[in-house]
Amino acid sequence: MSDEDDLEDAVGTFLGDAETVLSEYDQGYMDADAALDLLIDHIDDLEDAYEA
Repeated sequence: MSDEDDLEDAVGTFLGDAETVLSEYDQGYMDADAALDLLIDHIDDLEDAYEA
């Protein structure tokens, strides 16, 4: 797999994970602090994939 493919996969994963967090927050399944913590984790994962 090329670096471009890896980054594309990482972006797709991030978008899916972020959408899940926002959906669960909107539905009341998690509070704002938990949602932000998860989003920060997903952003960190995306940043790691970009820097790899």
